[in-house]
Amino acid sequence: MSTNFLMHSLFLALVGLSLFYSVSSQFSPSFPYGSEKVRGVNLGGWLLLEPWITPSIFDNTENPDIVDEWTFGQFYDPATATSVLQNHWNTWITQDDFANIAAAGLNHVRLPIGYWAFEVGPGEPYIRGQLPYLQNAVQWASQYGLKLIIDLHGAPGSQNGHVLIVSWYDNSGHRMSYPTWQSNQTNIDRTDAVIKQIASMVDGQADVVPIIAPMNEPAGYYGSSVLTPLTQYYEDSYGNIRYPYGTSTQSNTVVLLHDAFQPLSYWDGFETAPDFEGVAMDTHIYQVFSNASHIDTACDSQSTLSNFDLWLMVGEWSPAITDCATYLNGRGNGARYDGTYPGSTYIGSCTGLTGSASTFSSSYKTFLRQFWEAQVISYETSDGWLMWTWKTESADEWSYSAGLQNGWIPSSPTDLQYPDICG
Repeated sequence: MSTNFLMHSLFLALVGLSLFYSVSSQFSPSFPYGSEKVRGVNLGGWLLLEPWITPSIFDNTENPDIVDEWTFGQFYDPATATSVLQNHWNTWITQDDFANIAAAGLNHVRLPIGYWAFEVGPGEPYIRGQLPYLQNAVQWASQYGLKLIIDLHGAPGSQNGHVLIVSWYDNSGHRMSYPTWQSNQTNIDRTDAVIKQIASMVDGQADVVPIIAPMNEPAGYYGSSVLTPLTQYYEDSYGNIRYPYGTSTQSNTVVLLHDAFQPLSYWDGFETAPDFEGVAMDTHIYQVFSNASHIDTACDSQSTLSNFDLWLMVGEWSPAITDCATYLNGRGNGARYDGTYPGSTYIGSCTGLTGSASTFSSSYKTFLRQFWEAQVISYETSDGWLMWTWKTESADEWSYSAGLQNGWIPSSPTDLQYPDICG
């Protein structure tokens, strides 16, 4: 348990709830969460590589064993790997992207980053150098009036490894058969230290960085072996983010917790007022691994999203409806949709459903627009949304910027052509 969380608990005990109410009334995040909708986008694949977002980086290694950022540093020539990453960091997301995101009427960007940007341990092959680009992101967000969410996307030992029967998870930076973050207290302690470092780094900049997300997509589907240490980590993260000074003085930074793939009801009453303040929940909703009626499924989510006891955001979602994007299930793996993933059953051809928008039919683009709008309408029954992701190399159905350019995402997120699509 962190010193800061203990300080928060001791503070409550010593001064009593009446004083706590007067102190907590001073909490003032720089965005009116709960009264104004979060409308944003993720900067996926920038400071943490994902093979399906930038497949060329992995293909150019000509080594099929390089499947994530860990193996990129482990098996690739160090000088070449460093040069490739530096070029990628300089070019994948630039100031122009922040200008374009703001021009699209969005108000938030979520920036995934791995722990290795802050420290690496013995034997860990990660290549560092991301922090100047994180600082650029803060500066650019400020310049264009955007709010930046710093999201710890990869933790020591991997917090998700790979997901049961769905796909290999390489988005923690290290693809493995089973996550080990939760089984080693040193991993957890290192993650606490990274969160403290992030909180210190953005101290005084809550007007630009109003939210820190202490962990992306922890593997709660493995049950109590993950959820028990995760719950403790979330409590410690509250202290580390909301009370970062080692005193009773609080920050104005919101703590954004991922639901760990649990139903929202699992978290009912967790870190709620009056003992906690400035906590939000993040849930991710994808329909690429099912063949459901996509628009109806999106609309049906409203009843679940509209009645939660914390601020709630859909922090990842997409208008994509298949897993056809190259390497979406991990480098070297095919797609369930076309039956090329081991053990899957053919549903249909991926032709015309992924890749360049120039290959998309007009009816498919119309569907993407309808599905995008149904999700926006539905997810705004919560406190807002952030689409995954801003850009991709070769999967335009996942790309916000490609959607803007090709008409299935409007130039303003409130400019809806199908406002009654959910009835």
